[in-house]
Amino acid sequence: MKGAYQVVQKPLLTEKGTRLREEGNQFLFRVAKRANKVEIKQAIETLFKVTVVDVRTLPVRGKKKRLGKFQGKQADWKKAIATLKAGDSIELYEGV
Repeated sequence: MKGAYQVVQKPLLTEKGTRLREEGNQFLFRVAKRANKVEIKQAIETLFKVTVVDVRTLPVRGKKKRLGKFQGKQADWKKAIATLKAGDSIELYEGV
């Protein structure tokens, strides 16, 4: 993969993500489809200056959409759940 900004595309702010952050110091990110766990871990550590203990990934299938007689499909994407070392936090999520 390329740089850290191509691997980690954006943070995900969802109800599940909020629960994971409060209970287990875990954070959700949308990542590149072809990125592996090692690349994701390095990118998060580089971007946010934290220590990542574990990374779990899961592919998300795009939804089928319909507009009148035309049917399409949203793109598939990949979600990553990063577990941080105790005491570390990402300021982007604070106050949300």
